[in-house]
Amino acid sequence: MDSDQTNGQAHGTGRRALLGAAVLGAGGAVLGLPGAARAAGPGAPGGRAGRGLKSLPVPTIIGHRGASGYRPEHTFGSYDLALDLGADVVEAGDLVPTKDGHLVCRHEPEIGGTTDVASRPEFAGRKTTKVVDGVPTTGWFTEDFTLAELKTLRAVERIPANRPHNTLYDGRWEIPTFEEVLRWQDEQTRRRGRQVWIYPETKHPTYFRKLGLGLEERVAKLLRKHGKDGRHSPVILQSFEPTSIQRLNRLVDNPLVVLLSSADSRPYDFVEAKDPRTVADLVTPKGLREIAGYAQGIGPTLDLIIPKKADGTLAEPTALVADAHKVGLVLHPYTVRNENPFLPAEYRKGAAADAYGDVFGAFKRYFATGIDGVFTDNADTGVLARADFLKG
Repeated sequence: MDSDQTNGQAHGTGRRALLGAAVLGAGGAVLGLPGAARAAGPGAPGGRAGRGLKSLPVPTIIGHRGASGYRPEHTFGSYDLALDLGADVVEAGDLVPTKDGHLVCRHEPEIGGTTDVASRPEFAGRKTTKVVDGVPTTGWFTEDFTLAELKTLRAVERIPANRPHNTLYDGRWEIPTFEEVLRWQDEQTRRRGRQVWIYPETKHPTYFRKLGLGLEERVAKLLRKHGKDGRHSPVILQSFEPTSIQRLNRLVDNPLVVLLSSADSRPYDFVEAKDPRTVADLVTPKGLREIAGYAQGIGPTLDLIIPKKADGTLAEPTALVADAHKVGLVLHPYTVRNENPFLPAEYRKGAAADAYGDVFGAFKRYFATGIDGVFTDNADTGVLARADFLKG
C-alpha cells in the first residue's frame, strides 16, 4: 500500500467514526428532512432524526443523471424533473473538464452521442481518436473545447432506440457546469422547502490527471467555495477509481462512495499502477474493510448484488450487502431502468427495445436484499416501488 493510501485510510477512519455506524448500518431507520418523504429501512423498528446521510430515506431513490428515462441526461431539464418525480438525490453530474479547466456534466468526455456537436461544421476538425482507459474512442472530447465553445452545443438523447420519445427534447438544454449545479442545488432547496442532495462522479480521473486536468482538486475547490465540503454536506462524491476517492478523502469531508463494475473488471487506476486486484477482490470482506477506511459506501453494479444466470434471469443474492454492512458501508447499486433490455429476463414484457417491463417486480427483488438505495433513470417508478416495498 502506498503512502497516499495509508494517509487516506487514517483520515477516513476518523471521519467514519464521526458519521457513526448508525448512519450506514444495515437497515438503519432514518427520517427525512422537514417537508421530505419519510421511509424506514427493512427491519427497522422505528425512525431516528439525523443529519447528513442519516436524513435520507431508506431505500434512497437516486435520480440517475437526473430523470434520464424521460429527458436527455445531465441537463437541468433532467435534474428538475427528477426532483419533481420524487428523487431523494440527483446524480448531477458526471464531471469532466474543459480545455480551460472548468468542470462540466457529461456522461463521458466524448460528447458525440450526447450533444449536437456532430452537426456543427465549425467543430468538424475537432473529431479525433483517443485512448481512454485503454479503449480507443473516436469522437469529440470535452478537453478539446473551451467552456465558451461547449456552451454553444445542445444536449441530445443518448439512447434514442430505447427512448425515442426523449428525442422530442433534443436541442433544448445546454451543458451544465458543476458550479451551475451547485447554485441550482441551493435554488432548488429554497424553492422546494427541503434539502436537495446531489451525487457527482469524477470520470476517468487517471486519464485526466495525465493531461494536467486533475479532477479532485477542482471538485474540492468548488465545494469549499460554496461551503459544501463538510461531512454533513448534501453532496455525495463517487468514482470508479478508488485512488480518486482516497484523494478526495484528503481534500474534503463529504460522504464518499467507491463505484464497482463487473466482478472480473479492474479499476483503471489499478491497471495503471499494475495492481492485479479485480472488483472481485474489492468485494471480499478484506476488500470491503479496506474501502471502509477511506469511504462511507459502495456503488456496485446490480449484478454484484444479485447475479444473473446464463439465461439472463436472476440467481440467488450474494453476501455483498451483509458483508458491506458489517464494516459500516452503505450500498447504492446501479441502475434500474424501466425498459425491457435493461431488466432481468424474467421481468421483460415482449421484445420491444423501448417497451416497459415489470420493473416493479425487479425493484422488489433488489430492495429485499437490504440495499440502502438505488440509482434509477425513472425516479417516479422507484418512489412507487419503495412505497410498495415498505408497506410489505
